[in-house]
Amino acid sequence: MLRLLLYLWALPVTLLGMLIAFIARSSGGALQRVDGVLEAAGGWPARVLRRGFPFSGAVAAITLGHVVLGVSSAALNATRAHERAHVRQFERWGLLLLVLYPLAGLLAWLRGGHPYRDNHFECEARAAEDAARPASAEVQSGGR
Repeated sequence: MLRLLLYLWALPVTLLGMLIAFIARSSGGALQRVDGVLEAAGGWPARVLRRGFPFSGAVAAITLGHVVLGVSSAALNATRAHERAHVRQFERWGLLLLVLYPLAGLLAWLRGGHPYRDNHFECEARAAEDAARPASAEVQSGGR
């Protein structure tokens, strides 16, 4: 039941992500579902991601609710832990994250930091990525 509520809370942003994912698919990209998240690789959105966004520059992937858009399948694999942290943020904040995220960037900038690197939501996602790194390294080395 809780899982359903988390999906519903993030649904408005997920629907936007699904629209962009289907645009990706119709423009040569690929779709897959991994752990309950729709991932889109390539296509038109990938070209936009490669051009970049203000303050962050080019990005390998971006999350919209329960949808992750990536420049390629390899980029989606490489950023999965980071982007799943953003999925959890959308589950926590829902549609509000679309306002809170840029406000966190503005707050970081006003404090003398970088709007992207020092954004609270990005710091949280990087921490999740760092926490996942030793586990994946252990698997690759045969569990040693």
